[in-house]
Amino acid sequence: MPRVTDIEIVEDRTAHSRCDEGFLRLKRYRARNRRADGSLSSEYPIDVIDRPSFDAVAVCLYARGPAGWEVLTRAGLRPAALFRRGRPVCLPEPEYLLVEELVAGVVEPGEVGLDALRRRAADEVWEEAGLRVAPAALAPLGAGFFMLPGIASEKIHLLAAEVPRGAGPAEREAEGDGDGSPLEEGARLRWRPLREAIAACEAGEIEDAKTEIALRRLAARLEGAR
Repeated sequence: MPRVTDIEIVEDRTAHSRCDEGFLRLKRYRARNRRADGSLSSEYPIDVIDRPSFDAVAVCLYARGPAGWEVLTRAGLRPAALFRRGRPVCLPEPEYLLVEELVAGVVEPGEVGLDALRRRAADEVWEEAGLRVAPAALAPLGAGFFMLPGIASEKIHLLAAEVPRGAGPAEREAEGDGDGSPLEEGARLRWRPLREAIAACEAGEIEDAKTEIALRRLAARLEGAR
């Protein structure tokens, strides 16, 4: 498949769209605070972004490599990051076509409980990384967390599993088409030494927060198990 070089906006329908259309749901409220003494604050606006499901899962896959523990990341198309280009930003930054992060996906409505979360994670690993992982092999990597609790209701749950590293190259194009969306085109998989991956987060080479949280938690767990 030819390499993706850009994402082109064909039409901007923002001004003519409803808040409840599309993949995200924007809830717009007016609210007020109720206080312990019975008094009320003045009213103020609140915007909340929901997905159809309120939860997501990210998977930290790790393996024993020639130099120790390695982790698998996936660089994929991320329009929200790419479309920062040409806009006034605080500090200089590169143009983001692919963003490196963990394999991840949205929990589907009706998927409830840890076993369901493990099955969803295993499905995402197969779709995005082409690896078969038994759901039971996926272990929670600490508690779930919010990324943008001021505006987004989504909570991310981290799971981790040791998988075979294989003898292939450290970096390669992802096989298959993920969930079939054009946004899955051109994704690349990369094995990195765990400590190198954490250093890449600190250096700004990996800029995905859930990935850094997962890598640091995994490093602490592996270190504690020695």
